[in-house]
Amino acid sequence: MMTKTRLFWAALLVALSFAGAQAALPVSIGDRPVTSLAPLVEAASPAVVNIRVSQTVTRRNPFGDDAFRRFFGIPDSPGGQRQIASAGSGVIVDAERGYILTNHHVVADADAIQISLIDGEILDAEVVGSDPATDIAVIKVEANGLVDMPIGDSESARVGDFVIAIGNPFGLGHTVTSGIISALGRTGISRDGYEDFIQTDASINPGNSGGALVNMDGELIGINSAIISRSGGNVGIGFAVPTEIASSIMSQLLDFGEIRRGLLGVRIQTIDAEMAAALETNVERGALITNIEPESAAEEAGLEVGDIIIGVNDKDVDDAAELRNTIGLLRSGDDVRIKYVRDSKTRTTTAELGQQQTLASTGAELHPGLEGAQFAPASTESDGGVEVTEVEPGSPAAQRGLRAGDVITAVNRTVVRSLEDLAALAGNNRILFLLVQRGDRSLMLQIR
Repeated sequence: MMTKTRLFWAALLVALSFAGAQAALPVSIGDRPVTSLAPLVEAASPAVVNIRVSQTVTRRNPFGDDAFRRFFGIPDSPGGQRQIASAGSGVIVDAERGYILTNHHVVADADAIQISLIDGEILDAEVVGSDPATDIAVIKVEANGLVDMPIGDSESARVGDFVIAIGNPFGLGHTVTSGIISALGRTGISRDGYEDFIQTDASINPGNSGGALVNMDGELIGINSAIISRSGGNVGIGFAVPTEIASSIMSQLLDFGEIRRGLLGVRIQTIDAEMAAALETNVERGALITNIEPESAAEEAGLEVGDIIIGVNDKDVDDAAELRNTIGLLRSGDDVRIKYVRDSKTRTTTAELGQQQTLASTGAELHPGLEGAQFAPASTESDGGVEVTEVEPGSPAAQRGLRAGDVITAVNRTVVRSLEDLAALAGNNRILFLLVQRGDRSLMLQIR
């Protein structure tokens, strides 16, 4: 009798476990019962495209400048230019108008772009707009009969949700992998830009960039963007830009032809326990306002130096980097609710965001030693100065130690507040000593 009872409960537990596992999977798509993910994949795959990019690169002379070669009797190198090709992925999100979402790094500096559909048809594409800071780009094709993918709500995604990734890994063509959402709101993956990644263990490899992260309703919830791997292959840690961000970027690129990124107009630093004790406050997280720009959104909203921002739009703010990300992912003109602490009392206010400057400059225009770097005004939400937005691998700027995300705060002991300051100092000096803020560290780089 005891044995039968145990067998009964064991069988019941197995049945309940099986039912629970089945409940997590889609039971139907339309009126079709699902016994595998195949119907989901068949519905989603036609919206994913393979992208082939060709670009021209200039060969660099390995022996440096002309004077060096003449001194050692080294003949001139042939130099010249060559064509290179790379592969990536994209997702059709508007079949009628031919709009495709992909990554900025997939199409950056492209001379020509071609996409191939799942049926093998090849189409020419052009870049509509691109945003390096979020790694999102929009490209466009002219074609009939395209299939797009519905955009889902990435905000409702939960850790543990099943997902599939569709893309073009290693140039192999349409490939599907599956997994779960491993984490949400990941930051610190790259040294610059605005981040709020979805982390997944669905296999993502080189070439998957720009492809689709799809939920079990067949909706796009992320654009696959990055992996963590020492070998270059999948190790179960991949990242996707949520559609909440990608859709906002696409909307701005289509509406304005550019990104109009929000600006609060404050300089901030992360508050910690030691600072909290010095300020005699019990708040040990958030962003301490150290300066407010005149006539900025922050000033209009009544914020003051010494206030500690702990939330934006009902989302907690734990440090300065999180505030920068949160504000930078909003568009100028947006109204935001700011929660802050003043005199140990929690308060709220509403601010209408201003617009960050988009003026940029190339290193070659400033100084030979800065060639290969791109510069832009640092956001006020950082410590000010001039930010290094891009550095070409192997360029003079890269060889001298500059990295994307560095913020130049002084040149030859003179404070740098703008691109104009940097240009004037770089143009008047053969040797530059750059004071650079890199994360929490300060360092000095010599540029010749």
